[in-house]
Amino acid sequence: MTSPASDGRRRAIEVASNRAPRIFTDPESSGAKASEIFGTNTFDQKAMAERLPKDVYRSLVKTVHGGHRLDQNIATVVAHAVKEWAIEKGATHYCHWFQPNTGATAEKHDAFLTTGDDGQPIERFDASQLIQSEPDASSFPSGGLRATFEARGYTAWDPSSPIFVMDSPNGKTLCLPSVFVSYHGQALDKKTPLLRSDEYLARHAEAVLRLFGQDGVRVFSTLGPEQEYFLIDEAFYVMRPDLMACGRTLIGAKGAKGQELEDQYFGSIKPRILAFMQEVEHELFKLGVPMKTRHNEVAPAQFEAAPVYESVSVAADHNQLTMEIMRRVAERHHFALLLHEKPFGGVNGSGKHNNWSLATSDGENLLNPGATPEKNLRFLVFLMATLKAVHRHQGALRAAIASAGNDHRLGANEAPPAIISAFIGDALTRILDQIESGKVKGATAESQVINLGVSKLPELARDNTDRNRTSPFAFTGNKFEFRAVGSSHSSATPMATLNAAVGEALEEMAKRLKKAIAATADFDAAVMSVIREYVTETKAIRFEGNGYSEEWRDEAARRGLLNLAKTPEALKQLVAPATKKLFTRSGVYRSDELESRYHLELERYIKDLEIEVASMDELVVGFVLPAVYKHQGQLASSIEAVLDVLDDEDDLLAPQVEELRAVARLIAEIKARLEAMRASVRATHGKEPEAVARQFADRVVPAMEALRDVCDRAESEVDDALWPLPKYREMLFVV
Repeated sequence: MTSPASDGRRRAIEVASNRAPRIFTDPESSGAKASEIFGTNTFDQKAMAERLPKDVYRSLVKTVHGGHRLDQNIATVVAHAVKEWAIEKGATHYCHWFQPNTGATAEKHDAFLTTGDDGQPIERFDASQLIQSEPDASSFPSGGLRATFEARGYTAWDPSSPIFVMDSPNGKTLCLPSVFVSYHGQALDKKTPLLRSDEYLARHAEAVLRLFGQDGVRVFSTLGPEQEYFLIDEAFYVMRPDLMACGRTLIGAKGAKGQELEDQYFGSIKPRILAFMQEVEHELFKLGVPMKTRHNEVAPAQFEAAPVYESVSVAADHNQLTMEIMRRVAERHHFALLLHEKPFGGVNGSGKHNNWSLATSDGENLLNPGATPEKNLRFLVFLMATLKAVHRHQGALRAAIASAGNDHRLGANEAPPAIISAFIGDALTRILDQIESGKVKGATAESQVINLGVSKLPELARDNTDRNRTSPFAFTGNKFEFRAVGSSHSSATPMATLNAAVGEALEEMAKRLKKAIAATADFDAAVMSVIREYVTETKAIRFEGNGYSEEWRDEAARRGLLNLAKTPEALKQLVAPATKKLFTRSGVYRSDELESRYHLELERYIKDLEIEVASMDELVVGFVLPAVYKHQGQLASSIEAVLDVLDDEDDLLAPQVEELRAVARLIAEIKARLEAMRASVRATHGKEPEAVARQFADRVVPAMEALRDVCDRAESEVDDALWPLPKYREMLFVV
């Protein structure tokens, strides 16, 4: 049976529907258990123990796990061991693998091969090559920190993140996770601020723990980023210029079926998709990435992967690796991986839910309520410090997740709204309300009620509350889930912001606790008095209801919360006085680094939308209008042919003539809205970047949406055999 679709679409449908699942083989690990291949491509603690002298091994472990500065004296030994290990793995080149402010990763490969003093070939990799490299810094976005002619920049090995070997079809490369800084020491990457933030947070968290009698305990933040994504067949992808240029469909009529039946979520995974997931996990296991969960998400063709929690900087690195491996494996399976926050209209967008907590070197989770009285009090201290951080720096947190893509996602189809608030659940809300009122109730027989009689604080059940998908920042038992982060984003920036904000709150908390403890001999009462102050001060940020409702927007305004719906206004928070003070005092960003982030994010927003406008113009002129013209011609020819036979039956032809008029009006409307979009872009010419960004947000984006609306109507009305672009029903359901 011949499809009514256009020839190109019909061929794409045939190709996509006839693909078989890819069967992959890995001779190096065929038949091995996941635990046996895990980390085989990483220079992990096991490899270090096997290949390094004991004293060098102990020194490096202190650097990796204990936060000690790298001993330069051991670098030569480490470099030799790493080189020998990598060459045995088949590596011929090495690179410093880093994360510039593009949000992606970068690498410059150098061969081990060189010539010795006698001119003979030899593999060489010394301490200086391990510790530092010098990629050209001029072409990376710097937000004004670097002039074009100032090309020098440095990558420096970060020992806290595992060295790994990356496979490719024709060889392997040794990758050294690194930071990236300018000639003058300014951070040009996303990882350096994250590492700084974790040190700042640790310092003040450890100071609070000392007040509870815990000396010599190291604190670090942990992260488990849930990665959402779409997969479509590459045959459809290459026929959509908007997907190729922008990562999302700029036009596309909603199909008869989307996610209304909710039959995709956690449904049986199709064989081709499962084959992709299995190969992704296999590759990530070799790289030491602890993937745990895979499942269908809510929208058709949408999926999710989630790892086991790790230290925040390692988890951020591993998430970047996850996205890269997904892209590579998708190509092998003839899929296109879509990480845009809103690739398809009318169905769920994709996020990266950042599950964040605080852990100690003793293996404790500081956001776990605990099983003993003192730990419950300690839990409440860290809980309230976190809520204080979110309340005080809601603007900075919103700025950390701002992008053109996330603007389409926030506040729609299960994504949280742009208003930053925190959800803690009914049980904790009741507890905090009781603390605030000073009327803490005694124990009851109800399992959901917690005795907060100051000195008697039994364990708080982990899952004693529902989850709130509309909350940007939700407590989920022993961690907070920052749900508002976009799927394509690096986790480093939002986590650096959160760490800095919580570190500041803990610094203040320690001072207030010391003062309260000094004023009374009753430690528990002193701590509870400070907790009570924080409960009152942070009440506005707590919200347990529907974040999508109009009532919440009104209520949030009354509470004084920010509603920064569009990226330009959100980014402005980066240079707000409170944000500047936070980042410069904490050392997470220097003043010039913060200013540069504002400018480069503004520039990225503008460039993203400029690309979208150009792509939409191309779609309308090159695809939509020609299809509508052909449809109009067919109608006119049909009417003319019928008139030749029924020249006295004008009444019978009146509906067809009206249909032809409607198509002509449709064409006129498309052209008018296309010109309106072009005019809105022309109005940005010659303006300063801030004004340009505002113009794009307030005028260009609405003009694009208006143009999309009429193009989507055209798709629904034009003969299916004439429509050249793959439709939603094909891209989302043909696998």
